[in-house]
Amino acid sequence: MTNHISLAQGREYLAIPGPSVMPDAVLQAMHRPSPNIYDGELIEMMPALTRGLCRVARTKHNMAIYIANGHGTWEAALSNVIAPGEVVLAPASGRFTHGWAEMAEGIGATAQLIDFGSSKAWELDRIADALRADTARQIKAVLAVHVDTSSSIRNDIPALRALLDDLGHPALLMADCIASLGCDRFEMDAWGVDVTVSACQKGLMTPAGMGFVFFNDKAQEKRAAMPRVSQYWDWQKRTNPELFYQYFNGTAPTHHLYGLRAALDMIHAEGLDHVWARHERLATAIWAACEIWAEGGALHLNVADRAHRSHAVTALRLTDGRGTPLRSFTESQLGLTLGIGLGMEDWDGCFRLGHMGHVNGQMVMAMLGGVETAMAALDIPRGQGALDAAAAALAARTITQSKIRASSG
Repeated sequence: MTNHISLAQGREYLAIPGPSVMPDAVLQAMHRPSPNIYDGELIEMMPALTRGLCRVARTKHNMAIYIANGHGTWEAALSNVIAPGEVVLAPASGRFTHGWAEMAEGIGATAQLIDFGSSKAWELDRIADALRADTARQIKAVLAVHVDTSSSIRNDIPALRALLDDLGHPALLMADCIASLGCDRFEMDAWGVDVTVSACQKGLMTPAGMGFVFFNDKAQEKRAAMPRVSQYWDWQKRTNPELFYQYFNGTAPTHHLYGLRAALDMIHAEGLDHVWARHERLATAIWAACEIWAEGGALHLNVADRAHRSHAVTALRLTDGRGTPLRSFTESQLGLTLGIGLGMEDWDGCFRLGHMGHVNGQMVMAMLGGVETAMAALDIPRGQGALDAAAAALAARTITQSKIRASSG
């Protein structure tokens, strides 16, 4: 016998902010022999699959699929609309805007960065000042990260669109929705977004490996005026292919497509409005617990204002570098893997809770219970009653919905 008993046996729970939990239906759809890539079911399902993706992005415009991660879609989008020597404006609320700006510079553009730090959403007045100062209209695009996965900040895309319109600035509005698509409300057409980039491994619940670029007619006009675009990144043939292989400029990511089709079926069966509402309600329960823990003085939510918190990921800070020990405990002793403090200045003090995609109430309560257990084991000061607060948040909303159903019956 041993005095030390690990409780990590059983099914592990990956609660990082992407790749997210993969539904069994997605994994089962992928567990099949390789299909024919020249004829048959795979070819026939592509038009409906692309329409399904556009429904999630809330656009009636065009889209292209790339065998790439989110970084690949950054470069794909930029390559189609930004020429060497042109300028992009990058308002940053976390590490990923910096990354997209660096990608722009890598293709020969100049990135004008406005850094709001890792805990603050955009200040629209500062963005407005930069746009007003651009009297020569050198800024050709604004790189807008909707949800920054590192900081868990959710920025106001419609307000940025309104700002561009009020100033009469012609720059393209390009939105990174890698962390938010299928989690937080996003309306490409209604919000006036010209280019949207995303990937399959977060809210779309499919193993990492595919990225997507959605674009409207204004962006297509800019593409038509480009002096050149590399053959691989060019979205022209991928959008309206004459032959199936042109969707991917080569061999298709066959099994990812089957998994994605299953994931889209799940999203549309649930209904996108309900998907957004579910993520919001689960996030509210998580915030309720974290706000109680924060009363102990050791834990701090990275984003103070609920209005700017993502519904897909929550970034947290612990004093004295205790984020890494807490993550080590939950993984080794409980089988619960939490996200690292990516892009934060206090790496060991930070950690993130992923709550995106295929998650439900009992999974969120289990994740919070794991964090509570680790805090108890590591003697981390914390307010009492966090799990009660989370349970009450979920129960109150459930009761409200039950009353709605009863009254409508």
